[in-house]
Amino acid sequence: MMSLIAFWRAHRFSILAWLITILIVAALVVSALWWRNVRAWEPSTIPQPTAIPNQGAPQVVLPLPPVASDQEAISRNLQLNTNIPADLLRYEPIYYVVQRGDAISRIAAKFKISTETILYNNKDVLNDDPHGLKPGMRLLIPPVDGIYHVWQEGDTLEKVAAQYKAKAEGILNFPGNDVDLTNPGFRPGTLVMIPGGSRELIDWSSLAWSQSRGAGTGKNVCGGGRPGSGSFIWPVLGQPHTISGNTFSPGHLGVDMTAQEGDIIMAADHGVVTFAGWSQYGYGNMVQIDHGNGYVTLYAHLTTYFVRMCQVVSRGDQIGTAGNTGNSFGAHLHFEIRYGGASVNPLDYVQ
Repeated sequence: MMSLIAFWRAHRFSILAWLITILIVAALVVSALWWRNVRAWEPSTIPQPTAIPNQGAPQVVLPLPPVASDQEAISRNLQLNTNIPADLLRYEPIYYVVQRGDAISRIAAKFKISTETILYNNKDVLNDDPHGLKPGMRLLIPPVDGIYHVWQEGDTLEKVAAQYKAKAEGILNFPGNDVDLTNPGFRPGTLVMIPGGSRELIDWSSLAWSQSRGAGTGKNVCGGGRPGSGSFIWPVLGQPHTISGNTFSPGHLGVDMTAQEGDIIMAADHGVVTFAGWSQYGYGNMVQIDHGNGYVTLYAHLTTYFVRMCQVVSRGDQIGTAGNTGNSFGAHLHFEIRYGGASVNPLDYVQ
């Protein structure tokens, strides 16, 4: 016993140092084992299910590396859904169902094509008349301005291009035609787009003018009357000066002015009535006035008219009431001006 006490007294510092060293090593070993087990217990990324048909894509959160405070690269947001531009180019025709309140010019503006293009490609339903729209009507809408042609036996690129006043290169280069440039050509029956192509449209307006016996040459068939001033008032009384349907274009040689059923329609300038009655060309009840100075005005789709052939009228006189007669799609006034026999845009003349 005395020897152990003496040994402890002689070596107590060495013994304590070894004991402390052993405890530190044991603590480090235990800590390392604990840390390893904790890392093993962390849950891994849970696989996300894919979307089933007719279901939107799931929101997936991906693990990202820590972001350093000082970034050398350009950061960007992670986006799993692809954004498709709204104005993505279209190369195939589509069909549009006419809705109540539509007009050819509005439909053309919606699809960024001309009114003539719609008329070119829908002769079977519109017969070249922009007022022929009816709710539920299906219109073929080409992707660009031009005309579709059903390829016939014996057709050639040069022949078809000349027929529609277009260029053969435009037909070949249009992506929607899917032309094999190593062997250009089309099978009979193929629907081919002719970009920039056109054809003659039936000029219903000229037929209406001719039947009303007013040439607009400065000499009306009735004679007499006070010559017009050359400036015109807005012919619809009590309505804002706005367009409710089609504007002036090569396919619509007048403007559709806002008017309610029964609104007063006035003579736009002094002149002589050269037609008052029913038009057989879709204009319904129609009045035409020759102003004796080269100008002639036409007022169509009236409910009633209060003037007769060869009657002298002054600017502002009531000649009828607005309506929806003839080939019309909702109450309005279809108003035209001709000068020297040629159609002009009424909006450049009315005040």
